[in-house]
Amino acid sequence: MENVKDELEFLTSLIHGMAAQFGDKCEVVLHDLSGDYESTIVAIENGYITGRKIGDCGSNLGLEVLRGTIENGDRYNYITQTRDGKILRSTTIYLKNSKKETIGAICINLDITDLLIAENTIKSITMHSLDQEVKEAFVSDVNELLDFLLQECQNDIGKPVSYMSKEEKMKAIHYLDRKGAFLIKKAGDKVCQFFDISKFTLYNYLDEIRAQQVRSENKDSII
Repeated sequence: MENVKDELEFLTSLIHGMAAQFGDKCEVVLHDLSGDYESTIVAIENGYITGRKIGDCGSNLGLEVLRGTIENGDRYNYITQTRDGKILRSTTIYLKNSKKETIGAICINLDITDLLIAENTIKSITMHSLDQEVKEAFVSDVNELLDFLLQECQNDIGKPVSYMSKEEKMKAIHYLDRKGAFLIKKAGDKVCQFFDISKFTLYNYLDEIRAQQVRSENKDSII
């Protein structure tokens, strides 16, 4: 498979069958990751579970894969939560072309909220432990996704932006870079506003961060 569009009919039929197999508590999503991240969803079943539809964007996990922060982004049976409190058991499988480039993804999100009410069903049905929870933002707009990543980077530093030193701001921007935030169009404008810095300063920070990363990788390869 060289691109999702070539196999759209088959893949759409596939996710329809998967959703039918697991019922109306199971959302199945097909993402085309070859274009803009603002609009990756090309097919979706039971989208009411996360509130998404065709034409909406992907989650933060897809950004990390496209950024290259995570080489093999496939995840199985991980636990996440929607904005309205649903607990999901999810699986994400990335599609690659003949050059091993990521071109799409199939995501399965099973709503297990009702099952978690009964303690005895947790081990037998959900097959997870709560310490495996993964933070994934299910949004319909990339601006919401960027807001989520900005909040997460602030949480990672542990203090409001107004109290951050230069080094802490650089650490926060490094976090955003690793998470793929700058793959979002015009993310730089919002990041600059959030950290109260100029674009010139942002680009200098990114150059320095990425140069340090290259030096660290080269040092590790020598060792």
